Amino acid sequence: MIAMVVPHGGAKLQRVEMDVPKPGPRELLIRVHACGVCHSDSVTVEGLMPGIAYPRVPGHEVIGSIEAIGPNVEGWKPGDRAGVGWFGGSCGYCDRCRRNESFACENIQAVTGVTRDGGYATHMVADVSAAAHVPSDLDDVESAPLLCAGVTTFNALRHGGACAGDLVAILGVGGLGHLAVQFAARQGFRTVAVNRGRDKEGMIRSLGAHDYIDSTEGDPAEALRKLGGAKVILATVTSAEAMQSSSVVSVRTER
Repeated sequence: MIAMVVPHGGAKLQRVEMDVPKPGPRELLIRVHACGVCHSDSVTVEGLMPGIAYPRVPGHEVIGSIEAIGPNVEGWKPGDRAGVGWFGGSCGYCDRCRRNESFACENIQAVTGVTRDGGYATHMVADVSAAAHVPSDLDDVESAPLLCAGVTTFNALRHGGACAGDLVAILGVGGLGHLAVQFAARQGFRTVAVNRGRDKEGMIRSLGAHDYIDSTEGDPAEALRKLGGAKVILATVTSAEAMQSSSVVSVRTER
């Protein structure tokens, strides 16, 4: 197999040929068809997280097909399409897992591309609990980012507490925000996009946004107030100033 490997923190990626790994118990061998590039991959490349064991293969937006199955795996067969994201797996039986908090599993603390090799390769091994079935009609390249940017924004909206008809504001319409707009609109929310400039307005409205606020034309918080206030504000930008401005808006729409 071929992999793009980080030999040590702060080093450049290196193209390496190595043997295809064999899946162990509860593991799947996946032939990678596509892997998105996420900013969080810099955690591995730059050595930003303590305890990373190198060499390491980054990549946690993976779409591929099952090539081999290890012992004690059910529900999968060779040829099935699979997706793997940041979440590296869980045991399913510890106290955390039994309380629907598998992200904090007490027995498996795995992060794809950080604590175990990820998708910057032709093949990778994943814990069966980390893999999701992928419909056959989804394009590999277009759907790979759903495994990180998609899951991140979808879960935020799913747990945000908004109901159909509530106003939901999406702050920033880049890689995560454009997905959040689509999810919000299709969940029945009155979707408002907040972004710098007007260059993306047409595209964002075509994805389902009902309103668009250009944050350079005035106070976006005041603009949201005039629309009735937002039940949920989903911030996808890495700007404390922008988040603080929007956070002063009432988070509950008056009924």
